[in-house]
Amino acid sequence: MKPEMRRERIVDRVRECERISVEALADWLGSSRETIRRDLTWLADAGRIRKYHGGAALAEVHREGGFAARLVEAVHEKRAIAAAAAALFPAGSTIFIDVGTTTLMFADALSGRTDVTVITNGMDIGRKLVSSGVKVFIIGGELNPETAESAGPLAVEQVGHFHASDVVITVAGLNTGGAMDFQLDEAQIARAMIKRARMLTVIADASKLGRDALFQVCALEEIDRLVVDRAPESVLAEALANAGVRVIVAPPVGL
Repeated sequence: MKPEMRRERIVDRVRECERISVEALADWLGSSRETIRRDLTWLADAGRIRKYHGGAALAEVHREGGFAARLVEAVHEKRAIAAAAAALFPAGSTIFIDVGTTTLMFADALSGRTDVTVITNGMDIGRKLVSSGVKVFIIGGELNPETAESAGPLAVEQVGHFHASDVVITVAGLNTGGAMDFQLDEAQIARAMIKRARMLTVIADASKLGRDALFQVCALEEIDRLVVDRAPESVLAEALANAGVRVIVAPPVGL
């Protein structure tokens, strides 16, 4: 069994059992205890599980604060990421944008680009862009009053009416298992957008790297570009390289 497959099976087993010993994993997989220990070290470094003496447990899942609180977190980093990401899209691009504090700043950076078209489920993103002359399509559905985003089955269905050259999403966590989100509705919208676009760009500040969350959005292999403010650490960097993800480290912007 390839190491990548064995590690994914270990993560699945840990999620199932919540806590499991090296011996139990070795017996279950038919691998040596030393191999399992190496795998647990690798997975712990990647933020996938929590290693303890003799076994592994579920990683501690970070909890997000409210949207308003997140708007004032890592502001300079998010602005730098947004500026670097906005420069990636040539004239004629059609771009899905999901809702998050970083994508809201990405919308700021795109303002005035009358040579692109945006499809979004974010009311604030749409309002910001259309007021600057950008052509915008708004995805309808049940409106979340805190984040001003539409979600649910109707929103997912409407995403299916579009074909876009690109999709830009922000995430709650990114580790060797892929991109993650804390909200099921948001993960479903992101997945739907990814299916209807040719290229996926993930934008996320460094606090999201190595972090786990409840719902998977996509595997690393589905990501074309990752725009961050700091280079990922070795284990994640290796996984991203193996998945063919282009990592772009945004230069700082003026304070």
